[in-house]
Amino acid sequence: MSALTPGKVAPPISLVSASGERLSLADALQIGPALAAFFKVSCPVCQFTFPFLERMYESYGDSRFTFWGVSQNDARDTRDFMKEFGVKFPVLIDDNGFTASNAYGLTNVPTLFLISPNGTIQVSSVGFAKADLETIAAEAARVTAKPAQPLFQPGEVIPEHKPG
Repeated sequence: MSALTPGKVAPPISLVSASGERLSLADALQIGPALAAFFKVSCPVCQFTFPFLERMYESYGDSRFTFWGVSQNDARDTRDFMKEFGVKFPVLIDDNGFTASNAYGLTNVPTLFLISPNGTIQVSSVGFAKADLETIAAEAARVTAKPAQPLFQPGEVIPEHKPG
C-alpha cells in the first residue's frame, strides 16, 4: 500500500492536538484547503522539512488555509519537537494505532497532503520534495490572496528531494 494520490478522496481526520483540542478535517475544509503533514519526531527528513512548513505557515497561515502536523508520537514528545523546530501551527496526535496514518496509506514520513475544500487530495508528497513544497506554497498564496513569498532563501542549500 502506498500513500493516497492526488484525485483520491481524503479520509476523515478527527484527532486531538498536542494542546488538547479536538480538530477535524471536515471543519477545516469548510473554510478552505488544508495541509496535513504526517511525521515522527525522530525522523531526520521530518526535522529538515518542518522549518520550511513553519516558514510557509508564517507567510500564509490564515483562516482560509489550514496547516496541520500529524504526529505519530505522544503529545509530550510532539510538544518537545514543536519547541525545538519552532513549529507554531497545530499538530494533531496520531499515536494510538495510527488510525489517520493508516487511512492515508503512509509508508514513510514525512508525507504531506494538500486537501482541497471539496475533500480531494490535490498534492501528495512523500519525503522532502522541493517542487511539491513550492506548489503548496503557491496554492496557499493564491487561496489567502497574499503576495507569494520565496520559501527557500538565497544561500540555503536545498536538495530537490530527500527520501523519507
